[in-house]
Amino acid sequence: MEQIIKELHSIGDFIRWGASEFNKAELFFGHGTDNAIDDAAVLVLHTLNLANEKIPNILWHSRLTSSEKQDIYNILQRRINEAIPTAYLTNEAWFSNLRFYVDSRVLIPRSPIAELIEQGFEPWVEADQVNYMLDLCTGSGCIAIASAMLFPNAKIDAVDISADAVDVAKINIDAYGLNERVNAIQSDLFANLDGKVYDLIVCNPPYVDAEELAAMPNEYHHEPRLGLEAGDNGLLLVEQILRQAAQHLTANGVLIVEVGLSQKYLMEHELPFMWLDFERGGEGVFLLTAQQLIDY
Repeated sequence: MEQIIKELHSIGDFIRWGASEFNKAELFFGHGTDNAIDDAAVLVLHTLNLANEKIPNILWHSRLTSSEKQDIYNILQRRINEAIPTAYLTNEAWFSNLRFYVDSRVLIPRSPIAELIEQGFEPWVEADQVNYMLDLCTGSGCIAIASAMLFPNAKIDAVDISADAVDVAKINIDAYGLNERVNAIQSDLFANLDGKVYDLIVCNPPYVDAEELAAMPNEYHHEPRLGLEAGDNGLLLVEQILRQAAQHLTANGVLIVEVGLSQKYLMEHELPFMWLDFERGGEGVFLLTAQQLIDY
């Protein structure tokens, strides 16, 4: 440690060294970055209180103080030795161009549903027709909050079975000043939503099957198992949602659910799933209308 701190001097030095060590440790990148250099840069700049700043070229070569070097070394070592996702080390994740507080009580936002929100859910949803929306399995509240920006007049329920997740969602709801329109509720799916109906239900539930869970990189095992695990075929919750969603949708309501790789098992159900495409990558997100669910 002392030798490294002695030989490295600048922001660029520590980013390069960190990236090399990340690759040597065969870390996984997929919780906000997709490569070692970006991952190291996030941690270094966060530690220097320069996160999200536009860094002039001259700063990359600026010398660091001894205490700054020590702090940077310590956080990089945690990433290397414990395989903690960077978002948990910084308590920051981005979704639909919005910043969210995250910690190990919730999954790190990474759903392709962000792209749907940025596109206004078009052409399947008319923004001015959404008065009530449900974000089921909300986690950090990212889908609910990003959707609240899209639907300025809508009331949105952000629901999760985990009391810890609801607490994190409330932190983010409060940070965006949305307490009047976004309501965080603890509920096992629809259990505490009796009588409530919505124009749009969006859900990113646990959908990881047993085989996929066992094969996941170490970083994923820092995330709450409750937010990932969904039985042998990954459809433990999705099948419940398909049975119950119709009674919570308006006549012209729409259900959008992410099922990831468990799509292959869901295809065995005789439903007219519309599988959505994404320009930035992602798969396993389907859409059904209220009438299609009623027929089912």
